[in-house]
Amino acid sequence: MDRIRRLRLAKDVMDRDWADPGLGLDAVASHAGYSRYHFLRAFKETYGETPGRYLTHRRIERAEEMLRCADLTVTEICTLVGFSSLGTFSARFKERTGRTPSEYRTEHVGRGAALIPGCYALLWAGGFDTATSKKRTAPGPAYGDEQEQQPRDRRAEP
Repeated sequence: MDRIRRLRLAKDVMDRDWADPGLGLDAVASHAGYSRYHFLRAFKETYGETPGRYLTHRRIERAEEMLRCADLTVTEICTLVGFSSLGTFSARFKERTGRTPSEYRTEHVGRGAALIPGCYALLWAGGFDTATSKKRTAPGPAYGDEQEQQPRDRRAEP
């Protein structure tokens, strides 16, 4: 039972800090009290997917919400949900939803209330740099998920 509790603590960190692009496997594994490789195996065995896949799913869920509700560009949403590459974000989004972020927005906009202005959404999500913000470094190879370790894609926004 102690193992499940420790893994749940680490999962809670991912649920809480999903937007942090610097959230790495080592930091999450330390919350569970495991080495990165032991944590990776234990997490996958318990939850059926790697920590990287789990975190990607959480980020895509948040991106879906922002695409439906906020008047932000796909690039802004990509950054706000913790992806550092627009190409990777778009590929993972399409893999998960079957549509590109732009197609998803087109399908869902206009079905509900008006979009939240982008400046308010950015302010709420912490997208504006402030003098007190910490400089974050890009994460290294994360979570044992080979697909998430692809080179950065510098193509234009879809």
